[in-house]
Amino acid sequence: MFADSKFSYECNRCGLCCRDKVIALSPYDVIRIARAAGISTGETVARYTMRRGSLLRFSTDGRCGALEDARCTIHSGRPLACRLYPLGLQRITRAAGAGFTYSFIRLEPSAGSLGIYGTAGSIGDFLETQGAGPHLDAASVYSPLIANFRRRVDALVDFECVEPREFWRIAAREALAETNYDPNPLIDALFDPDRLGCRRGSAADTAIAHAAALDRLASSERDGAAAAAAAIMLATSLGYGPQHAIGIGASARSALYP
Repeated sequence: MFADSKFSYECNRCGLCCRDKVIALSPYDVIRIARAAGISTGETVARYTMRRGSLLRFSTDGRCGALEDARCTIHSGRPLACRLYPLGLQRITRAAGAGFTYSFIRLEPSAGSLGIYGTAGSIGDFLETQGAGPHLDAASVYSPLIANFRRRVDALVDFECVEPREFWRIAAREALAETNYDPNPLIDALFDPDRLGCRRGSAADTAIAHAAALDRLASSERDGAAAAAAAIMLATSLGYGPQHAIGIGASARSALYP
């Protein structure tokens, strides 16, 4: 399904889609949640997220941490995945260097959901009403950093001496572990732009300043393993798989994909 595909959805605020989910967060999602909640991005990570800021926190009873009864307390700053529901986002990568476009899949409704599917409009109309555009635009601000992080890995790690598959396996485990991970200031910085002094008047300007600050941090990183874990964390937070970070860079392609 694409932006011009026929689609409509009427939410009846039953709150069932806000339970028992795995919601990945991008750095921009955290910025928007913080503004909706009126707190800093650091406080947002502590209150609303897990896995160092990259996943939305859910309670032991399955409720989203931002849910009160059937009401979202951060609705104006809800993450992209919540805005898209009941659609799922797919990226279709075009030729190398030509960027990417999006397609969508219709997700199965939550059991007992009161939402109503239809064809009264298009997916593009739905995205506009849900305010998804700024989130998609922000992805283009952060996504070039994946390649920059990867180039830093190439500069720091001699893959003639280090076995690439094992190196990246460990990096992926570090990036995606929810507990027992090593300290990584670069990953911490991904989801806390306020700590870097990046807060600006708008969320969009904050994202631009944040991406620039992250680029500077990556360029001064001295630990190749830390840079690799951060590259994977950033890639997955933007909706790519870990292989997107691993596959960037000549040494990785030749070593992992002969």
